[in-house]
Amino acid sequence: MTHPNEALFEAGKSLPIIPTCEHFAGSEKLIKKGFEMQRKLGPVFDITCDCEDGAETGKEVEHAQMIVRVVNSQENPYGMAGTRIHDFSHPDWRQDVDILVPGAGEKLAYITLPKTTSYEDVKTQIEYIQKVAKDSGITREIPIHILIETHGALQDVEKIATLPWLQVLDFGLMDFVSGYQGAIPAINMRSPGQFEHRLIGAAKAKVCQAAIQNHVIPCHNVTLDLKNPYQTYKDAERARNEFGFMRMWSIYPTQVQAIVDAMKPDFTELEAAQNILVAAQDAEWGPIQYDGELHDRATYRYFWELVQRAKYSGTKLHDEVEKRFFS
Repeated sequence: MTHPNEALFEAGKSLPIIPTCEHFAGSEKLIKKGFEMQRKLGPVFDITCDCEDGAETGKEVEHAQMIVRVVNSQENPYGMAGTRIHDFSHPDWRQDVDILVPGAGEKLAYITLPKTTSYEDVKTQIEYIQKVAKDSGITREIPIHILIETHGALQDVEKIATLPWLQVLDFGLMDFVSGYQGAIPAINMRSPGQFEHRLIGAAKAKVCQAAIQNHVIPCHNVTLDLKNPYQTYKDAERARNEFGFMRMWSIYPTQVQAIVDAMKPDFTELEAAQNILVAAQDAEWGPIQYDGELHDRATYRYFWELVQRAKYSGTKLHDEVEKRFFS
């Protein structure tokens, strides 16, 4: 029987299937704690090893070398660890790339580029990463994540979304609000204001639209309330259902499960999706009727992506679906 990856996507590119949560960790201790959480919860979230805010001033080289070591270590259980380097204006961003790409380029889940101010700046960074990868004998495309948190990046976001190797566009709320120099009150860095202020809402919608129309995942900003998992859950739920964000940042351990749970597919829809895919495969991906409705390759593509995202969220799938599509 033909696998859905072979049957359904000959017509064009699809969105990447990646976890819905990205957990930030700056120090070696916190990165290893993140790995422990992955072993406990399973491969349902990525870890971002942070070179930007995580490195002590004057110890940037040692910090990048530490990230190379832990990413390559056996403590990284699923190979689901990326890194955030310094921004384009920082003198050490090329140094970060020179250490991280040759040292861990085969295993890094992604490289995040922060504080982007223009298409040209981030294009320069990506081209440098590609050059260092080629010079290091790395043949894989290292996924790139780009933070949209400045006026310039938002203005160029539709062009930025077309860049090569791009996997995720991240929305950075705090720097974005700060850039308005008081025109947006600080209270709008929190909920419900971050969803209801019109300038912020327009920016979030623009990032999501640019990302999805270019087959890139839009990622939502953090929840500042660290000790309230329910607030994180509600933020993730609103980000997913009201704006179309398909991933969200975590900066505290209790936020991880809240984000994963909020972004899981609807149970009823997932039940139907699994039944439809099994019946469709039995019909060699021709049209079928299910529950009185007609389904064909257009709906099969939707349901296959939904089932894959459910798998990444740790949802228990039917045994038959596991056997047919994931064994």
